Amino acid sequence: QVQLVESGGGLVQAGGSLNLSCAASGRSFSGDAMAWFRQVTGKEREFVAAMRWSVGDTFYADSVKGRFTISRDNARNTVCLQMNSLKPEDTATYYCAAQPILWGVPRDVSGYTYWGQGTQVTVSS
Repeated sequence: QVQLVESGGGLVQAGGSLNLSCAASGRSFSGDAMAWFRQVTGKEREFVAAMRWSVGDTFYADSVKGRFTISRDNARNTVCLQMNSLKPEDTATYYCAAQPILWGVPRDVSGYTYWGQGTQVTVSS
């Protein structure tokens, strides 16, 4: 059974940093795309960042490019999202997602089957 468990959220001041982790278990994820999405209550879930586990190539939303970095730790089967220079508009619940892929890396909610429960990130001004 696939499980994705996020951790690392919290409260931080604007300009600060947080590192989110997603512990993936239940099978091998070497053939997956792994992604982070975020959602504010009352709004649609939006793409933040993604990577192809096997190759390590990365993709980012324009709003976080240059501030956030997605990476993986093969030994720990974990995907991380390092968030720097945080802004109040980054406040949201952040979700980890996984999807077995053949070619392209999805950047929309419908492209992912497996989801974690989310971790709250709050950035104060």
